[in-house]
Amino acid sequence: MKTLKFLFVLITTGAFFSSCSTFYQDSFDDYQPTLEEVVSNYDLWYVDIHSTSGNGTIPFVSRAFTLSFLNGNLYANNNIVDIGRTGNGLGIKVGRYNTFNGVLETFHTIDGYHDFEVYVISNNEIELYNRRQNVTYFLIGYNTNTFDYDKLFYENIEYFLQEYVAWEKIATNGGIPNTFDDENYLQFTPENITTFYSSHDFFGTNIDNIIWNYVGDYKVFDVSGNQNIKILTLNYDLGDIEEFELSVINDKTIRLFHINSKTTYDFSGRGFTQYLKSEKTVKGAKETVRNSDRFRTKIQREIKERRHLK
Repeated sequence: MKTLKFLFVLITTGAFFSSCSTFYQDSFDDYQPTLEEVVSNYDLWYVDIHSTSGNGTIPFVSRAFTLSFLNGNLYANNNIVDIGRTGNGLGIKVGRYNTFNGVLETFHTIDGYHDFEVYVISNNEIELYNRRQNVTYFLIGYNTNTFDYDKLFYENIEYFLQEYVAWEKIATNGGIPNTFDDENYLQFTPENITTFYSSHDFFGTNIDNIIWNYVGDYKVFDVSGNQNIKILTLNYDLGDIEEFELSVINDKTIRLFHINSKTTYDFSGRGFTQYLKSEKTVKGAKETVRNSDRFRTKIQREIKERRHLK
C-alpha cells in the first residue's frame, strides 16, 4: 500500500468520496484531493479500536471514540454518554492539526506532537499510521446526522457500563422470583474491565454511601446473528452465576433480561463519569471525573446463541 500522496493518483470516480465531484466535475478522474480535504470531509471519524494493529499506542487516539479534524482544530469524544450533544456532536477540543506534504501533524494539549501517514481505504475509511510507535488506527467517517450510534454503543458496551458510578434498578417486570430481585445497584469499574460490584441498598441511596455487598467478574458475549444485543454474565465470587440479555435503551438506561427467570430489569445510570483530556480540566465540573487516562483496547468477544426468543 502506498502512502496517501501516491495513493491519490490511483483514485477514480466511485473510489473516493462522492462529494469530491463538486471540486472537479469535468475531469474528476484526474483530480487529486488534498490531505486536508480527506480528513475534513466527514464531521466525525469513528476510531475502530478493535481493528488497531501494531505494538504501540498514541494515548489521545486510544482514548477517543471519535476524532474530528476541522479548520485546524482537533476534537474528540472521549465519552459515550452525551455523545451527539457534547460540542454539537464533535466532543471537546483537544488540540490542533495541520496537513503538510501528505502527513497529518497533530498537537494534543496533553500528549504533545504526533505525526501520521494517512492511507485511504474506501470512500469513508482511512488508516492513521504512526511510524515511531508502529501503530495503525482504522477510522470510519460519518457526518453528524448519519452517525451510527448503535454501532458505537454495542461495540464498546464495556466502556459504556463504566461511565456511571452506579446503575440503579428502576423497574422490574414479569418473570418469577429469584435472588437477583434483591440487587438494586450495579457497578462496573474502569480500573479493571472485568470487575463488577452489586448492592442491596435501598432505592435513592446516595451513591457515595452505597455499600457494595458483592463482587465478582463479568463478561460480555456477542450474540449470533444480532448486533444490537449482548449476553452479560455476572460471576459472583461466592459462586453464583447470573446471565442476562443486555440491551441499551438510551445513554442513561440499560435493560437486563434475566434468562433463567424471564424477568426484565431496567437500570438507570447515576453519577456520570466524564473522561476528559486531563485532570487539570476537572476543576468546577459537575460530573464525577476519574481515571481520565482510560484507554480503549481491542476486545475479542466470544459468541453465544440466544437461549430464548422474546
